[in-house]
Amino acid sequence: MSAPFAEDVAEYLKSNPGFFEQYADLLAQIYVPHPHGGRAVSLAERQMLTLREKNRETESKLAELIAFGEENDAISEKVHRLAVGLIAVETFPAAIHLMRFHLRDDFAVPHVTLRLWQKPAGIEELPEFAAVAPELQVFADTLAHPFCGSTSGFGTAAWFGEHAAHIRSQALIALCDGGATIGMLALGSEDAQRFYAEMGTLYLERMGEMLSAVLTRVAKPAP
Repeated sequence: MSAPFAEDVAEYLKSNPGFFEQYADLLAQIYVPHPHGGRAVSLAERQMLTLREKNRETESKLAELIAFGEENDAISEKVHRLAVGLIAVETFPAAIHLMRFHLRDDFAVPHVTLRLWQKPAGIEELPEFAAVAPELQVFADTLAHPFCGSTSGFGTAAWFGEHAAHIRSQALIALCDGGATIGMLALGSEDAQRFYAEMGTLYLERMGEMLSAVLTRVAKPAP
């Protein structure tokens, strides 16, 4: 059957839904190829097979949605635990310890570090206050959303100390006080696909906002 003629038949049947009511016996006489090869099947059986396939696809998509929902619930619970912990801290060292603990134990992030641009008075010299290149500070100012990807081209790999040579992917999250950037949180992994460019960053943004709020409370720069 030529394509134009086949299209005419298909259009006619769509426009005349009562056709098979008038010629009901045709349904039992028409046989079409089985969708998976082999014997021919009746039109009714083929329709049943098609419906079963669609049902399986629907069930698969539903199972996938349920799995995503359960995963999001688990992440939300972890973020909640982190938030509750950060609300209670009263010192800068406690905030850093709590952040690292939760990110490593709850979120399985193997390497966590940060840099703040200014050291508050009364806090000892710590790696978190080490000098940061001006271009990195400018880059942090441009981060409307967390950066996820390779460490190539950044000076942040050195922030991970002895693990620097093994870090293959990172997430960089700007820390802000109002509209001003005060530092940057860096998460690192030896897995090149742990933090990738197309991944969602909503929870990373939330963590950055929470940590920023705590740091502006417990680590105010000296006037």
